[in-house]
Amino acid sequence: MAGESGERMLGERMRALRIDRGLSQRELARVANVSVGAVQHLESGAGATVRTLMRALDALEAEGWLASLEVPAAAFSPLAAAREERASRRAATRVPRVRRGHAGPVAP
Repeated sequence: MAGESGERMLGERMRALRIDRGLSQRELARVANVSVGAVQHLESGAGATVRTLMRALDALEAEGWLASLEVPAAAFSPLAAAREERASRRAATRVPRVRRGHAGPVAP
């Protein structure tokens, strides 16, 4: 599910959910406090916002619907990579300290 095909599939599922709840686009828009155009964009996969999606799911009493979406485990962590890079930069720029000894008092 990528790009436009994923947006269309999400829109189709939202439309099916709305119809299953027996609401028109106008009724969903009113309950979700969004414009009818926003609902139309959501259902057509034409660039709705996350806020519109969340409000529509809330209005449809389907907040748990997102939990049913499969989210793959991340194989790459940008935060861990940034931490490792910072640590290696610090290690590369460290200059060993040279301790200068104190000879102590000079004997006569």
